[in-house]
Amino acid sequence: MSDGRAVLVTGASRGIGAAVAHAFASAGDRVAVHYGRSADRAEEVAASLPGEGHVVVGADLADAEAVRRMVDAAADGLGGLDVLVNNAGVFEAHPITETTYEEWQRAWQDTLSVNLVGAANVTWCAVQHMLPRGTGRIVNVSSRGAFRGEPTHPAYGASKAAIIAFGQSLARALGPHGIAVTAVAPGFTETDMAAEALAGAEGDRRRAESPLGRVATPEEVAAAVLFLASEDAAMASGSVLDINGASYLRM
Repeated sequence: MSDGRAVLVTGASRGIGAAVAHAFASAGDRVAVHYGRSADRAEEVAASLPGEGHVVVGADLADAEAVRRMVDAAADGLGGLDVLVNNAGVFEAHPITETTYEEWQRAWQDTLSVNLVGAANVTWCAVQHMLPRGTGRIVNVSSRGAFRGEPTHPAYGASKAAIIAFGQSLARALGPHGIAVTAVAPGFTETDMAAEALAGAEGDRRRAESPLGRVATPEEVAAAVLFLASEDAAMASGSVLDINGASYLRM
C-alpha cells in the first residue's frame, strides 16, 4: 500500500465533497469516494484524483446496514481508515407555513436520516477502524445555518446544529484514543447544489452578505477540512471553523 493516509469522504461525487477528495489526494493520501446515488460521477471523481490507491464506495446513508458495509469496504480498499469527512447532506425546502403535515414529516425524516443519523452511523463504523491504530481525524461538515437558522429548511438547520453537538461529544470521548473531532461551517458555496440559490438577484444579495462580496469556493472549504484533519490541528479538537466570509458572525 502506498504512503499517505486512508481517507473516507462521504458525498464526494460532486461539490464540496469532490473538492475535499481532491485536496486529500493532492496531499498524497488515498481516498474512498462515497456516493449515495451518482455512481458514475463518483467514478469520474476517483479517476481524476492524483496519486493511486483510491476507491469508490456507495451506500444510502439512511440504511444502517448499507453504511456498515460501505465503511468496511472503504477500509478494506484503502488498508484502514485514518480520516473521516462527514460531508454528505440533504437540503430539502419545507417552510412550516407552506407544507402539509405529511410533507413536513417526510422532510424531517429524509433530512435527519442522512445528515445526522447517517453521519453518526458512518462515524461509529469508521471509529472501529481507527481505535486499533490509536489515532484518527473526523471532520464534520456543518453549516452557517446551524447558528443563524434556516427558515425554509428547518430540518437542515437542526441537523447541522446537531452534528456539531455530536462531534463535540465525540471529541471528549475519543480524545484519549488519539482521535480528534472538528467541524467546518460554510456559508453559501459555489456548487451545483447551490446554483439556483446563487442565480440572479437573490444570488447577488447572498454574495453581498459578505464584506468580501462573494461566497466561498469548494476548494476553500476543502482547504479548511485538510487543515483540521492534519497533525498540526490536534488541539483544535472540538472546535468549529466558520467559512462564510464574515457573512454571519458569532461569539
